[in-house]
Amino acid sequence: MAQRVALIVAAGAGTRMAQALPKQYLPLNERPMLWHSVSVLCAHAAIDYTYVVLHPEDKWFVQYDWQVYADRLRPTYCGGRTRAHSVLLGLQQLRRQLRDDDWVLVHDAARPCVTHELVGRLASEVDDDEVGGLLAIPVADTLKREDGARRSLRTESREQLWQAQTPQMFRYGLLLRAMQGAELGAVTDEASAVEQLGLHPRLVLGSTGNLKVTYAEDVALAALILRAWQ
Repeated sequence: MAQRVALIVAAGAGTRMAQALPKQYLPLNERPMLWHSVSVLCAHAAIDYTYVVLHPEDKWFVQYDWQVYADRLRPTYCGGRTRAHSVLLGLQQLRRQLRDDDWVLVHDAARPCVTHELVGRLASEVDDDEVGGLLAIPVADTLKREDGARRSLRTESREQLWQAQTPQMFRYGLLLRAMQGAELGAVTDEASAVEQLGLHPRLVLGSTGNLKVTYAEDVALAALILRAWQ
């Protein structure tokens, strides 16, 4: 029977946050941001193990108490220069632990509001899919194309457009092959690497609450969402 493992990417410096502390460790409802994703994925019945890809010089992870998740949480200090590079290095680290048909759910530590329901929905809908899939939501906002000078050139159609989220779930062998063969500078998520193989990942309905914390004001919004869902 195929395993399902989570791979949380947490090796970034969070430069857009303008903070001395890496984004994944910023306090969020009295916990480091990373803790919220770990707590969901480690406790979910659909996930066998949760691996966390950390920067090789990470000095913060060991400062927190992860003992409650010790039997299912496995940190690996192999993160790279970019998110895509960190994912590839993390996958390569798992070569001896996983078979090609095992499932990997790649998740961003910067999405702390992921829920048990979303993880379960993704696992259920993608488990029999030949390609794999990802959480995503249909684009609701009006999209503007700029002219290069911060002026609106035209309105783009949002028909059939979806906004990608994480986790993204693919077979280990397929995802490793996709990431190894991709131009990492052009890979913004795992689905984009799989698409370069000519495959079409399944879109699984996510949630607007599963936001990505990118800017400082996003931390306050994430805190409100987490408190509302507790």
